[in-house]
Amino acid sequence: MKVFVFDLLAYGENLEHVKVGPELPYPLSREFFKADVAVRTYAEHLAAWEEMDGLGYDGVGFNEHHCSPYGLMNSPNLMAAAAAQRTSRLKLLIYGNLLPLHEPLRLAEELAMIDCLSNGRLISGFARGIPREYQVHNVPLAESCASFKEAYEIVTRAWTEDVFSYSGKFWSYKDVAIWPRPVQRPHPEIWIPIVGSKESIEFAGRHNIPITPGLGGGGLRDDIIRYYAKCLAAAGHRLTPNHLSLGVHAYVADSKAQAVKEMGPYHLYFNRTLFSHGNFTETALQRQAGYSTAQSTDYVRPENQRAAALLREDFRNTTMADVERLAEGWPWGTADEVARRIIAQADAAGANMVQISLNRGAMPHEMFIEQIRRFAGEVLPILQAHRVERVPAVEEMAA
Repeated sequence: MKVFVFDLLAYGENLEHVKVGPELPYPLSREFFKADVAVRTYAEHLAAWEEMDGLGYDGVGFNEHHCSPYGLMNSPNLMAAAAAQRTSRLKLLIYGNLLPLHEPLRLAEELAMIDCLSNGRLISGFARGIPREYQVHNVPLAESCASFKEAYEIVTRAWTEDVFSYSGKFWSYKDVAIWPRPVQRPHPEIWIPIVGSKESIEFAGRHNIPITPGLGGGGLRDDIIRYYAKCLAAAGHRLTPNHLSLGVHAYVADSKAQAVKEMGPYHLYFNRTLFSHGNFTETALQRQAGYSTAQSTDYVRPENQRAAALLREDFRNTTMADVERLAEGWPWGTADEVARRIIAQADAAGANMVQISLNRGAMPHEMFIEQIRRFAGEVLPILQAHRVERVPAVEEMAA
């Protein structure tokens, strides 16, 4: 099993005291920004990634967000370029660049540079992004799907064709041959994160692109995987364990109670303050804005529709009692339990790759490093020795 650490790189100071009611103000004024905290945050996370490189993790992942302390990765490409110079073996998973927001030829060039800077270690994730990012960049939400598809074609053609031209609705180019080219041929591996949109699943299936199915586990994840398997099959492809990477948050401690006590407050800060700051997550509101279609979750079984609705109240109203209750099923606790629960999730999904979140709520650097080391010493060897070889959804289709 391949094990990545997914790092949101949140602003390294708790801003709970700034909230007005249940929410951080948005836009969040510069009066709350401290340059020294940002400098320290970047330095600490680069040091953490360097630590991972020496401890045997397979990769590190980071994504793109704007105008929020939720994540200081306005340009994940800058972070990848910096990480390329601080590491020698980690795969660099940019998860991902928001295609509708960027000039795609420039993006193709930057990613080719990163693949050269890292000697072929780039995994290039592409995403549509959340509504807040479109508001920031003044890009119509209703154009998201069409511009994503157009940008994807431009980037991949720039990587693979000697000289290419393109005439589209959003971008046009004539007689372009990019330099440098990616190290990896025909191009760096591409992944797509799936929150739940039917259209995104269909796109990934049509192009045989690996995915991360959903924000969490449970029935919605199962529905995404089943529909993805059907889409792959319809395009002549077959779902394998290397098509799936699971997002998992974990914490290693001497006991479940200790894990909840130590990690619980940071998990609450993530859910109640950072997650979806300045954004709207609700599927119904995204449909009204034209970001998703009325049919975007019609593949989801009735019992999982609430999870697909992504209601804000489900994470903003999280309490410590909820954390204590839910943690009974989470990979929080002893190393044995953490490894066992992650493997159980991977086996059930049919995923041979996991992305572990060890720092969801701006925990202190020393605590993050301690988790990186403890997970590497006590859990990582168990996971990497395990191999997922079957995907239950494929077997169900064949039955």
